[in-house]
Amino acid sequence: MCGNSMSAPLPAIVPAARKATAAVIFLHGLGDTGHGWAEGFAGIRIPHVKYICPHAPTMPVSLNMRMSMPSWFDIYGLNPDANEDEAGIKRASENIKALIDQEVKNGIPSHRILLGGFSQGGALSLYTALTTQQKLAGVVALSCWLPLRKSFPQASASCPNKDMHVLQCHGDADPVVPFMFGSQTAEKLKSLVNPANITFKSYHGLPHSACPEEMVDVKRFIEKQLPAISDE
Repeated sequence: MCGNSMSAPLPAIVPAARKATAAVIFLHGLGDTGHGWAEGFAGIRIPHVKYICPHAPTMPVSLNMRMSMPSWFDIYGLNPDANEDEAGIKRASENIKALIDQEVKNGIPSHRILLGGFSQGGALSLYTALTTQQKLAGVVALSCWLPLRKSFPQASASCPNKDMHVLQCHGDADPVVPFMFGSQTAEKLKSLVNPANITFKSYHGLPHSACPEEMVDVKRFIEKQLPAISDE
């Protein structure tokens, strides 16, 4: 299969049912691919929205005894004090910004592009949205955290997304990325963007995964941030 600049297969795509006037770029979690999320979005698709679910490149992951698996960047630990792969996070973020630029070239303005992700992918989507010069429609951040959080607010000083809407979702029984890590991330985000635009939703009994109720909330958020435009 042809590769792209991320040395990974081309993204899984759910095309719009009619002319695409908006896009969602959604990043999977550690060890996963974009295929499952593409299937999930196909089930809640909105006719004018194109869904792009890229696949992370394969690399050794320190957290998992250096086993090679799809990963956006290396992870040393999943707690607030763990060291972080700063160079890898920034490199991955640049690749996502290039993906956004590609969609802009395809005719979808960046303010009609919503970024999202689950776990490691959600972390990368938050970091990218807060450090890009591209004005985005918002972020869907599922079961995740804000990487390199100590680099903020300086890292987002010139970012145009200070008024963007963020939907952050987290299961209160998550054994992988603790719920407290998610709620602390929401509080940090409120200091970086308009706090009125941050929505943090918890799901009772949900482990480190998604659930139908959460996907309905995600669809509603996307519909609100990426409404149909009158000439469609």
